[in-house]
Amino acid sequence: MIPQTDSSRRAYLAGVGSAVSLGVAGCLGGGSDDTVTVAHMPIFPDLQYYVMESEGYLAEIDATIENQEFSNGPDIVQAMGGGGIDIAMFGVVPAMITIDRGINAQVTAANIKEPMAILTHDEFAPLWEEHGSDAFDVWADENGEQFTFGTFPQGSVPDVLLRYWLQQEGVDPEADVTITEINGANAVFQAIANDEIDGASIMEPVPSRVAEEDLSYETFRTSAEIMPGQPAAVTLMTDSVRESPVATEFLNQHVRATAFIDENPSATAEIVESGIGMPAEQAQQALAGPLANFVTDPREIEAGTEIFAEFAADNDQTDEQLTLDQIFDYSVYDNL
Repeated sequence: MIPQTDSSRRAYLAGVGSAVSLGVAGCLGGGSDDTVTVAHMPIFPDLQYYVMESEGYLAEIDATIENQEFSNGPDIVQAMGGGGIDIAMFGVVPAMITIDRGINAQVTAANIKEPMAILTHDEFAPLWEEHGSDAFDVWADENGEQFTFGTFPQGSVPDVLLRYWLQQEGVDPEADVTITEINGANAVFQAIANDEIDGASIMEPVPSRVAEEDLSYETFRTSAEIMPGQPAAVTLMTDSVRESPVATEFLNQHVRATAFIDENPSATAEIVESGIGMPAEQAQQALAGPLANFVTDPREIEAGTEIFAEFAADNDQTDEQLTLDQIFDYSVYDNL
């Protein structure tokens, strides 16, 4: 997808991308000698970006920050392949795919851990209690069609977590259920609200919106139950950024944003409303919930990242299983 201007914010929340440029004083690269281009998505796991933007933290970075907003991780991977992105805040699996494709970049920070939920129609849990993983077969028999999950495109973190969980339960993601690709959290919510899908693998704000609006769906599993320390969105930097002072400056503001989220839930909820489009009241509930585990230290997601790397290689999303040393550059965080 092609990012568009910030004036289309409302259009974006209906499924269209946007972008905005923000000037600061400085000195580095993403297409010119004095800019750094940051890709991000309007989702909870990228909340640090919206805090940094709202609170003026980006103004303390000695570079011109140009930001581009996307609806999914694979689109960011494509943009990075074209050389137009310096820093990407997106899913750990798209980050691995970026590295596997030979783009010189590494993960320097985590944004959040364990932020996903598996949502299912409220008629599904009783079937699971009685039949276990055979509940999917029972559902198909009773409804005349397979159980349908909606989630982000294949290769995204929600998609990989869903497929990993299904395989751990002995369910074939290709044969035993239907997985429908949906672009954007708002579109996933609309699919749930319209009863177009039977379940979803998704992050906030969707679970809180579903609960708030009393839809016939519930949180069946959290990612903490499926994979403790599950990685999600990360901050990936190209080599040119990692080797410059901007890397440390950016992570300094990332740490500030993580602390701000933890210490100022009301103010953060207002930022969520303006930046991501979730009503502040719902956002505050989500921030108090079990999926709002914001972090910066990349070591917080090491164990889960190894599992995701193995899964990505086994499913041909990467040509080889990446090692932690290939994925992470800890030095930037350690130098803060």
